[in-house]
Amino acid sequence: MIIGVHPLAGFDKLLHYRVPENLRDAVAVGTLVRVPVVNALKLGIVGEIGAPKDFPVERLKLIAQVVYPFPALPPDLLGLARWMARYYACGLDSIIETMIPVAVRRGAGLKQEKLVSIALKLSPEDLATLDKRAPQQAKLYRFLEQQFRPQPKAVVIARLGLTAAVVSALAKRGVLREESRRIERIAYDDDHSAGELVAAMPHALNAEQQTAVSALATSIADNAFSVSLLHGVTGSGKTEVYLRAIDTALKAGGGVVFLVPEVALTPQTVARLRSRLEAIAQGQRCVVWHSHLSEGERLDGWLALATGEARVVVGARSAIFAPVQNLRLIVVDEEHEPAYKQDETPRYHGRDVAVMRAKLAGAVCLLGSATPSLESFTNVESGKYRLLQLTQRVDDRKLPFIDVVDMRIEAMKQRTLPSLSGKLVRAMHDRLERREQTILFINRRGYSSSMLCTKCGHVEECRHCSITMTYHRADEMLRCHLCGDQRDAPARCPKCGAPEIRWRGLGTQRVEETVRRMVPRARIERMDTDTMSKKNRFREVLASFRAGKIDVLIGTQMIGKGLDFPNVTLVGLIDADMSMHIPDFRANERTFQLLVQVAGRAGRGDRAGEVIVQTFTPQAEAIQFSRQADFAGFAASELKIRRDFNYPPYRHLIHHLFRGPNPEKLKFFAEQWAKLVEKTLGDRVELRGPSASPIEKIKDQYRWQLWYFTNAVTKVVPELARLREGFAWSDDITQVIDVDPVSLM
Repeated sequence: MIIGVHPLAGFDKLLHYRVPENLRDAVAVGTLVRVPVVNALKLGIVGEIGAPKDFPVERLKLIAQVVYPFPALPPDLLGLARWMARYYACGLDSIIETMIPVAVRRGAGLKQEKLVSIALKLSPEDLATLDKRAPQQAKLYRFLEQQFRPQPKAVVIARLGLTAAVVSALAKRGVLREESRRIERIAYDDDHSAGELVAAMPHALNAEQQTAVSALATSIADNAFSVSLLHGVTGSGKTEVYLRAIDTALKAGGGVVFLVPEVALTPQTVARLRSRLEAIAQGQRCVVWHSHLSEGERLDGWLALATGEARVVVGARSAIFAPVQNLRLIVVDEEHEPAYKQDETPRYHGRDVAVMRAKLAGAVCLLGSATPSLESFTNVESGKYRLLQLTQRVDDRKLPFIDVVDMRIEAMKQRTLPSLSGKLVRAMHDRLERREQTILFINRRGYSSSMLCTKCGHVEECRHCSITMTYHRADEMLRCHLCGDQRDAPARCPKCGAPEIRWRGLGTQRVEETVRRMVPRARIERMDTDTMSKKNRFREVLASFRAGKIDVLIGTQMIGKGLDFPNVTLVGLIDADMSMHIPDFRANERTFQLLVQVAGRAGRGDRAGEVIVQTFTPQAEAIQFSRQADFAGFAASELKIRRDFNYPPYRHLIHHLFRGPNPEKLKFFAEQWAKLVEKTLGDRVELRGPSASPIEKIKDQYRWQLWYFTNAVTKVVPELARLREGFAWSDDITQVIDVDPVSLM
């Protein structure tokens, strides 16, 4: 038996090996094996069975081990890895390593515990004799005799104050039986008691939901690839549609992948899925999958899916690589979110990879959002995707009233630049009196964006990156949010020595301090990456907020979407302009999505919601369209601009980044490379650049960039890869190709 193996050894080449007789039954395409490469054993994935004609079989080495007796990558995942390597211009080995967790690649063992139980019943006479000769053994026997099932050995020893030798003595005589049991490490296994559980039984569907559910049920029954975009306003019951579609897929014997954009959303989604699945799918288990899991939790979840023991996985973008068997449905919630794009190799987009995996598996892909990406919306217009719409909130609840506060006028009224407008402060007091809750959103952590000397104009910048340091007042530190460098905040200007150095701009810490001063009776919690460093802190805060133990929740984008808290009737957006004024053609789209999503957190219960948007540009289109949640109007306006400039989604964009310690050398190589690409691919791509990146230096590495606009990624990327291999790069220059980037920074 000859097999072709993709070794995880830093190169992309299929190597062939012989399989010994005793391992043949355990080998299939997608199996994880250990094979000799040069003088070391390396992991690899079986890519094919057989060898080319006239292949020198007699010279082939034997494989050393089959790590698991079942495929680590189902056929659809192996095909997906090959497609990703071609599309995203990265090595196949890096993709396979992304798909298979570290604990799995190491062949880590399962967690086991020893159980003890009675194997031979003693007569009263024998027990009396045992009492005299070995009272500790008799004590153990009597305890186990009263148990209905085997007991954990370690627990019994600790509880009775015995030693392991006592257990061993009875086991040797055949009186006790020792056996091993696998302990499964299940993430969020206590969510049922965490106060996050939503009612398990299905809600009654309105007419629009029923239409969507019926359409999806037909697609799943067809057992063929299709993509649907579920466009529903915030609070319209998209999750209920997801759950009905999952139920249909499970009843058809299929598996399900459910993607959410943020780890913070996962506990709530898991609670809903687990409660529903237990109610309607005979206790079907739901595996959690994201980067915050321990290695043991990830290993056990992976094994449950790979062996077919579990058929549903929910998690962040990497959950798209979970080895779900017989995949019938992929759900991508909040499909517009930039969090689905990975910012390190392999630089894939979870939504686009989900569509391709569904195509390879012959499954249904369901994308959902209140503010769909313009890429997905354009695919609807072109007929590639089907549109399902939910235009009304459930139970005819009204969308929250959005009040735009012009902060230019507010600044004149208060004769300063305030963090909170008078209207927002009064509204917070009103909610506190009515025992309702408030969410305040600002998309910047820390106390302020920078420290500025008002005398000489000096701004405190990072020593390693070309950005300002962020001031954190809690510990009087300046931190760089790019490289992590930190230092004490100065009391005087380091340049001129003046004491007039001050913070400027807003951050979550400063907003928290202002709220505590303006609304002193409120119970306040801040939720950003500074405060959420502990593994389960997300869950604890969200559970407390749901239980009404927090009056005001202040946070960054992690609280801006997807969360459902019925008692929240006020949402304040502190600095709505922040995302508009960046050099990115998607800035207006991001701002519109952010405003609508954050506003959608209000009024999800029986009481009406209100949203107060603080802005210096109230006339901006993104703000005005968001007041009415008018996605169609915004899309028409924004797509006209994109079409005029031939920007995505009308063409693909590829970003080529060059990094190095010497800015002059970096510029030279970038310019020489651009000339080569223009000469070779000028008829297939439009080049922009090269030029210095907006953030010119990060971690002491200077950055230059080049942009390629193209209509066909798959015709350009292989050529770029070929040119890169033949180009004489300097050893101290790193370059990265990012296909379909979501950020231009």
